[in-house]
Amino acid sequence: MATASASGSSAASRASRDQKDQIFEWEGKDKNGKVIRGEMRAGGEAVVNASLRRQGILVTKVKKRRTAGGKSIKQKDIAIFTRQLATMMKAGVPLLQSFDIVARGSTNPRLTRLLNEVRNDVETGTSLSAAFRKHPLHFDALYCNLVEAGEAGGILEALLDRLAVYQEKTLAIKTKIKSALMYPVAVMVVAFIVLTVIMIFVIPAFKDVFSSFGADLPAPTLFVIALSEFFVSWWWAIFGFLGGGLYIFFQSWRRSEEMQRVMDRLLLRIPIFGNLIEKSVIARWTRTLSTMFAAGVPLVEALDSVGGASGNAVFAEATDRIQKDVSTGSALTTAMQTTNVFPTMVLQMASIGEESGSLDHMLGKAAEFYEDEVDEMVKGLSSLMEPLIIVILGGLIGGIVVAMYLPIFKLGSVV
Repeated sequence: MATASASGSSAASRASRDQKDQIFEWEGKDKNGKVIRGEMRAGGEAVVNASLRRQGILVTKVKKRRTAGGKSIKQKDIAIFTRQLATMMKAGVPLLQSFDIVARGSTNPRLTRLLNEVRNDVETGTSLSAAFRKHPLHFDALYCNLVEAGEAGGILEALLDRLAVYQEKTLAIKTKIKSALMYPVAVMVVAFIVLTVIMIFVIPAFKDVFSSFGADLPAPTLFVIALSEFFVSWWWAIFGFLGGGLYIFFQSWRRSEEMQRVMDRLLLRIPIFGNLIEKSVIARWTRTLSTMFAAGVPLVEALDSVGGASGNAVFAEATDRIQKDVSTGSALTTAMQTTNVFPTMVLQMASIGEESGSLDHMLGKAAEFYEDEVDEMVKGLSSLMEPLIIVILGGLIGGIVVAMYLPIFKLGSVV
């Protein structure tokens, strides 16, 4: 009987803990009749009503907070959460209360549900790193390893702050790269749409006008008209081929490892943008290794996460080779040099760091240098791309306009 009662009480306590994890939104009126709203974590609506009545609030509406739907959780959301958690823990706010505050402040139901799940695991005795590892889609191995190192060393607040800085800088680099690539891509898409409209609707109107001339048309005009006739006849095939081809290309890029390796190599060799991508990858690589090493993670274990965090297959493969060499006793600088993918400046900084015992500091300096280089290159590319795009678009659209007006000029000279 005692065993049964003990098991029953433990089951009841687990059930009560599960119920406590529910957040309710309520609305009511105070003693003066003023409408007030708020949130409360409780075991059910009855608990919320009873608690509010004790406070002298007349409850008019109670509902469980919506945790379904919402936008997908992005890296930016995790970076903001990490910064908020680090700030609150530095201020002495208890861990579970910190999760409550962040979850209540989130406008994304999916993020709220994720944080509540992590909080529930921590509340039942699971370590924070183990709770994060249950959600590998949002918390990668690097994130979990740093949190685990912080828990083991008793410096979780400091490592969360370091992790927040790392995520913010990595996210800033990705944002700058995307902004540098987005502008020319957007302009070319708009140019393709404009050219399609001209080919399908404008050129046929000119063709009808020219058919009444009864004279031979210039070769450029005939070429543009033939191109327009092809567009009019096969527009569905052109759009289908482009749409289907792009879809298959991006899906294979996302799912095929071999395709990813090929594209990562090509991206590093693209004129103008290749150098920018390479410097951003080096900045992420050095920043990641610096953060891991400063957290006290052994070098060989830290290299496990560094390759994937670089975001490029070429550097990931190089990191695997470095890890094998370091595990057999080679110096980090020597192992990096044999891969032939790191510039001399990074090798020198790593060598100085190894000799002086401040590898994390020197790699951090290298990361800062390449982050500044990325900033400058993005600014330079923005000023370089504008005249280049104007020349390309001016040549295409200007050539079409000149080809269409050549017969009119010819007719005017005859008259």
